[in-house]
Amino acid sequence: MSDYKIEMTNVCKTFGTKHVLDGVDLKVQRGTSMVLLGGSGSGKSVTLKCILGLMQPDSGSIKIDGQEITGLNEKQRDEQMTKFGMLFQGGALFDSIPVWENVAFGLIHSENMDKEDARIIAIEKLKAVGLGAKVADLYPAELSGGMQKRVSLARAIATNPEIIFFDEPTTGLDPIMADVINDLIVQCVKDLGATALTITHDMASARKIADHVSMIYEGKIIWSDTIAKLDNSENPYVDQFIHGRAYGPITKHANMAG
Repeated sequence: MSDYKIEMTNVCKTFGTKHVLDGVDLKVQRGTSMVLLGGSGSGKSVTLKCILGLMQPDSGSIKIDGQEITGLNEKQRDEQMTKFGMLFQGGALFDSIPVWENVAFGLIHSENMDKEDARIIAIEKLKAVGLGAKVADLYPAELSGGMQKRVSLARAIATNPEIIFFDEPTTGLDPIMADVINDLIVQCVKDLGATALTITHDMASARKIADHVSMIYEGKIIWSDTIAKLDNSENPYVDQFIHGRAYGPITKHANMAG
């Protein structure tokens, strides 16, 4: 079996004349947490969607556990999807059903679990993210933003997935609640022994949850290494991005392009 849970090789995806992914090479080791950094429009979300099979790349290879997943039929893709959990940027909770049913959604609809059994697991997962059983019968609109994010995390881990994607997990949260969510992500990934891939531009989050960091720029991975080497990357694009500097090669290139 491959040492890598996820392997992308020379993956390309074009929309019209724009090369959103222009030969992406990315490897995520089994049981580790990878953070993918990059500015708006750099290709982070498209990378996730290609791995999930929500988009088909124009060319290149994507492997999960050493198995090629591009070009799978619908049944094969559904089988692959059972390996994934996902925390969406906006939470993406269903307003019309109670919290426990949101958490148990995958168990009920993908695994055909009995609702009573699914509710028991949902409450266990809510407790794992620091929410009591009394929250289970509330509706998402009755919760604060931080609590909604915890519910989304509980849903992401409810099926005990092998791979969890986190899409901007701290967006919209104050610094304290963001740190709480980061701690919960680290703990949940560790407890599950899962492989994690997070896209974010929140550097505090990246530093807390990452084992490895990659940066995507103009559709290519321009740097990839351990989190310990991030501050000494010797890559001027990475350096400008992680320090949030107004001046540097990223903005210089953008101005020239404009």
